[in-house]
Amino acid sequence: MTKFQIADEVAAAQRNGVPVVALESTLITHGLAYPRNVETAFEIEQAVRDGGAVPATIAVLNGRITIGLTAGQIQALGQSSDARKCSLRDLGIVVGLGLNGSTTVATTMWIAQQAGIAVFATGGIGGVHRGHPFDVSADLTELSRTATTVVCAGAKALLDLPLTFEHLETLGVPVIGYQSDDIPAFYSRSSGIRADIHAIDAHAVARIVRARRELNLPGGELVCVPVPRAFELPREIAEKAIDEAQQQADAQGIHGAAATPFMLGQIATITQGASVRANTALLVNNARVGAEIARSSQLKN
Repeated sequence: MTKFQIADEVAAAQRNGVPVVALESTLITHGLAYPRNVETAFEIEQAVRDGGAVPATIAVLNGRITIGLTAGQIQALGQSSDARKCSLRDLGIVVGLGLNGSTTVATTMWIAQQAGIAVFATGGIGGVHRGHPFDVSADLTELSRTATTVVCAGAKALLDLPLTFEHLETLGVPVIGYQSDDIPAFYSRSSGIRADIHAIDAHAVARIVRARRELNLPGGELVCVPVPRAFELPREIAEKAIDEAQQQADAQGIHGAAATPFMLGQIATITQGASVRANTALLVNNARVGAEIARSSQLKN
């Protein structure tokens, strides 16, 4: 654990039995522009606190895995231009070379488990890319092998949602609809895909997770929380914006790692900022639900 730096507040919470919720940092470096990225990170942390838990935003700073960033560290990361987006394949590189990095869903899950944090709240997971069924995010594999409860608004809307959730079914990952029968479609409250089970509240989620741990079942759980109704982007509007953004990316030859930020920017423009407002609202809401689940379960990895 010599490469891990755990914040005093997080360490004290763990010693005293106070629930902790892990938070990823890719949204700070690659998700939103400054200063909205930093403002949103602070709003997410506050939502965890309001829910009765301690936030632990995770990143790699100068090669050290840091669990629980200070306000100053979040500010610096939000203005950084050299932070590498770290999936698990990148973690050894960034730590070994003493670099800065933000953590993806897969990497945050793994670090959280190593640090004894059982619940992790994020925006949306990665998955199977539209039109490229062999391009599959490492998030899905990590969900099948790391015992962390991940709270999200489903998979990112740019993805092939049916194939993503079929892949999770194959991997044996339970998908829990939080106060919903359907899996949300990130910006929209329903994708039309049924969740494996409808959990009426945080206690129901905790009971499912506790049973899985007692049975020693592999992997984690995906808890899918619909975006708050007031900020929902109707599915037909979201899909139209995504299709238009994809056409623009194709026309300009934008692909690979550059495609997602380009398309997100285009979607924000097409929807006149509604997609950004939905994104921010669901991030904060997921953090609140994550705190409720952590408080209800007091899970131990």
